[in-house]
Amino acid sequence: MAALYVLEDIQFLPISLAEAWDFFSSPDNLSALTPDYLRMVITSRSGSTKIYPGQIISYRLKPLFGIPVSWVTEITHVSDRSFFVDEQRSGPYAFWHHAHFFREVPGGVEMRDLVHYKLPLGFLGRWAHALFVRRQLEDIFIYRKKFLETKYPSGQ
Repeated sequence: MAALYVLEDIQFLPISLAEAWDFFSSPDNLSALTPDYLRMVITSRSGSTKIYPGQIISYRLKPLFGIPVSWVTEITHVSDRSFFVDEQRSGPYAFWHHAHFFREVPGGVEMRDLVHYKLPLGFLGRWAHALFVRRQLEDIFIYRKKFLETKYPSGQ
C-alpha cells in the first residue's frame, strides 16, 4: 500500500487579500512560482485569466535528469478570496490534492498550502520519496517563499 504523504506550508505576505488572490488565482503566474531548473511550461490555455472550478491546466516539466513529464491538474473547488484546490488528473503522482488557503490577518495575508500526495510504484515510490521527492517538494516551497518575499517585501 502506498503511503499518503502530507506537506503543509504557511507564509505571511504584507499585501491585501485582494492582491494575493489576484496573483495566485491566475494560472499564468504558476511558472513564476516554480524554480527554473524544473523548466515548467504551461501547455494549455483556457482563455481565462482566473481559475474556475472544472478548469484543466496542463504542464510539462523536467523534475529529474531533464526527463520531460506531463502533468494535468483540475481546479476542483474555488471560493473567491478564500481557497482553491487543484487535483492531478494525470502525471507523476498516484494521488495529488493541493489546497491553497488565504486568510486576511493584521498587516496582510496568511497563505496556507496543504498538499496530500502518493507516489506510484510501491516500495520504489517510498524509496524515491525518502531520497529526493520530499526534498524537491520542500525546495519548491522554499523557492516560492523567497520569490514572494522579493515580490512583496515587508514594509513596502
